[in-house]
Amino acid sequence: MMKVLVADSIAKEGVEFLRQYAEVTVKTGLTPEELKNEVGDYDALIVRSKAQVPADIIESGKKLKVIGRAGVGTDNIDIDAATRKGIVVVNAPAGNTVSAAEHTIALMLALARNIPQANSQLKSGKWQKEQLVGTELRNKTLGIIGIGNVGSEIAKRAQAFEMRVIAHDPFVSTDYARHLKVALVSLDQLFREADFITLHVPLTQATKKLIGAKELAKMKPTARIINCARGGLIDEKALLSAIKQGKIAGAAFDVFSQEPVTDSPLFKEDRIIVTPHLGASTIEAQTKVAKDIAEQVLTVLQGQFSKYAINAPRISPELIPFIDAASTIGSLGSQLMEGQISSLHIKYCGEVSNYDCDPLKTAIVSGLLQQASEERINLVNVGFIAAQRGLKITEEKETACQNYSNLLTLAVNTNVGTTTISGTVRDSLNHIVQVNDFWMDIMPTGGYFLFCNHLDQPGLVGAIGGIAGKVAINISSMHLSRLKLRGQALMILALDEPLAEEQLQEILAISGIYTAKIVKL
Repeated sequence: MMKVLVADSIAKEGVEFLRQYAEVTVKTGLTPEELKNEVGDYDALIVRSKAQVPADIIESGKKLKVIGRAGVGTDNIDIDAATRKGIVVVNAPAGNTVSAAEHTIALMLALARNIPQANSQLKSGKWQKEQLVGTELRNKTLGIIGIGNVGSEIAKRAQAFEMRVIAHDPFVSTDYARHLKVALVSLDQLFREADFITLHVPLTQATKKLIGAKELAKMKPTARIINCARGGLIDEKALLSAIKQGKIAGAAFDVFSQEPVTDSPLFKEDRIIVTPHLGASTIEAQTKVAKDIAEQVLTVLQGQFSKYAINAPRISPELIPFIDAASTIGSLGSQLMEGQISSLHIKYCGEVSNYDCDPLKTAIVSGLLQQASEERINLVNVGFIAAQRGLKITEEKETACQNYSNLLTLAVNTNVGTTTISGTVRDSLNHIVQVNDFWMDIMPTGGYFLFCNHLDQPGLVGAIGGIAGKVAINISSMHLSRLKLRGQALMILALDEPLAEEQLQEILAISGIYTAKIVKL
């Protein structure tokens, strides 16, 4: 009989389900050394966030076939080490969706009706209802940033309160939003129109301090913000200042930049409601997460694919050098595209077309959606996640390849137009060789690049260099491509540091500059 070790506490329903099919041992609170000595006899290991599963513990799991994380985050598991050993890592990302959505709605109602303040005052012997006049949700506008699993559930519930729901999420189709009865808008429009704003995006470099002083200044003085997603999405200092100055009406936090936290300036402001990361803390959510992870672990042990697998199965060795290139192409496409995404077209040219290219598709889509989804995308779930967001993916193979031995091309289609990115691998290094109609050769270095569409004319390079020089930002390399003399052109500058919005606006003010974007590759 298969043997499963449960090293963190999970709901009893999950353990009972596992025991119908496997021999289950529950040992919580093990030290790293104890877990290392224990794990060797088991086919599966289940943890939550407390137990750490680094490479040495994985190496000790001689019989391990699967590691299950009862929850979403997998930071406590060395995914690369597991992948190298052919161990599948699965999680349970959907188990707490409804609980997180309901907690968001609860905080929104608490903000609207001053419930924590009323409770505190009355229990302290004060009857001050005149100071606690609230506002209705009906006919108010709710702005949702990110309409993935949780954001979608919030949209449905807000409509029951007769709220108008708008959302910003470039990585869902308009058909998907229409089905939810949600209007897709720009971030700027959302900030200006929303009475309540709630965030449901992962914390990435692009979303860190997504709401800061500049964004807060655009909001209504009656606006209220709820964050049940990730600490760090909001500049807490700027938000506190905005509330004290009356620029917005209030906020609610379930997550914080540093956790756990028991002392913060946010706690001293009555117009800010705080809870200690309770989004998933319901009996139902813990039960569902436990059942979900039990099912996923058993699915893998029975030799089947898990739709919540974190790491991809083994791929053809010939394709391994192209995985990073494919991910980079997707990432660049997401950063350069404009508008609301509708579909993707992927073309494989050259020798790579002779292989099963699903791993390359997975890497491209993962790179594209890395700013929008916390789920790690793999061979099993790529179609599922794309369908969730209403994205259509088409593929094309061609053995002939002009100028290159191999070429991967991504076309991102939106309501504004199509963004095309091509890349290849040469001398074991990634190269981006095409952006839309422009051919070039840039090597992603893990740094920052300025992409400028412009009219080919003298003086532009010097003007942009001067702007960067004024703020002591060094240009390490430059790439120029043009369609014709004095025609449309693309300039790409590799920078040691990113330019700020102020410098980008200064660049856009130069005659002949059409667009200017900072990307990280």
